[in-house]
Amino acid sequence: MNQGQTIFSQVIDFLPKKKFLQCVNRYSGNYRTRSFTCYNQFLCMAFAQLAYRESLRDIEYCLRAMREKLYHMGIRAKVSRSTLADANEIRDWRIYSDFAQVLIHEARRLYVDDDFGLELKETVYALDSSTIDLCLSVFPWARFRKTKAAVKLHTLLDLRGDIPTFIWITDGKVHDVNVLDHLIPEPGAIYIMDRAYLDFKRLYQMHQSSAVFVIRSKTNTGLRRIYSHKVDKSTGVKYDQTVVLTGFYSKKDYPEKLRRIKYFDAEKGRSFIFLTNQFLLPALTIAELYRYRWRVEIFFKWIKQHLRIKKFFGTSENAVKTQIWIAISTYVLVAIMKKRLKVDLTLYNILQIISISLFEKKPIYQVLAQGDYRNKMTSAHIQLKLFES
Repeated sequence: MNQGQTIFSQVIDFLPKKKFLQCVNRYSGNYRTRSFTCYNQFLCMAFAQLAYRESLRDIEYCLRAMREKLYHMGIRAKVSRSTLADANEIRDWRIYSDFAQVLIHEARRLYVDDDFGLELKETVYALDSSTIDLCLSVFPWARFRKTKAAVKLHTLLDLRGDIPTFIWITDGKVHDVNVLDHLIPEPGAIYIMDRAYLDFKRLYQMHQSSAVFVIRSKTNTGLRRIYSHKVDKSTGVKYDQTVVLTGFYSKKDYPEKLRRIKYFDAEKGRSFIFLTNQFLLPALTIAELYRYRWRVEIFFKWIKQHLRIKKFFGTSENAVKTQIWIAISTYVLVAIMKKRLKVDLTLYNILQIISISLFEKKPIYQVLAQGDYRNKMTSAHIQLKLFES
């Protein structure tokens, strides 16, 4: 007799299934499908992320070992590695990309009032990319170098909740700056970027959209100082200047004034020069904003360590993108669950607890909120007596 839901089922309950089916119907994902639907595919791949499975064979064996519980977990079809492999190869990866955006929208709504460290009302984004190395002979479509393949994750991270709001998956040869052509700047939002994104034509388009950017300057950038503002050098800010570009092409691409700030980081013993179109915030706040860009680097490190996106279950472009988008969906789903349950644990701790209790039938809040829960039975109840007195 089934008594209660498994932990996995309770996690999946946070998914908006109706919206998932809308994404499936948009691309005819279940066309000519008898039993193993897109939803079953998503559940199997999400299970692999939560349970740290390394291959299709791992997924098949683990789920078949719990065959009697699969129906109540939502998996109504027979799980076979060949069927799952075919689904990853054939079914449009955009189904899972669109569904990830649905989850991201929900997560951002939940985390909109969170504090990320600075008292700013504006939405603050960090933009960066991360490269996942691959074998060129196995992934020939993902060209990077002559003897190496790679895929690159271009990610825009909302610092309130560390939610990835935009992800663009390309081969390793695509330069970081090209992602700016695919972004729709949000008026009033602040975008923090490294100097790899220093392209004045694209930055001017962002400026015309009323968005704010904070970016590191390159050493060979031609700038002329117009005015120097007073600064307190004891804070680490060395100068705060209003400047214009002097290069022929750069001046045509960005004809308006910029703000240049030099900041000395005493901890690292390094100086940084920033360019921004924001003239109202204090110079120290601009420098502190750039300091929070490391959050996107931690995000990349976190998902590479705790999600299955470095070892892929398929070799085609469709299979790789499907796996990455389902991994992102799993990450965002756990973030949504954390917020709705009001659990005071990190995402890492939540994943660790869930990974060893997926098939248990306990209330998930009890498992997460009462991590120090112990069986009330004392050792006297379970200790066998070797000698009778």
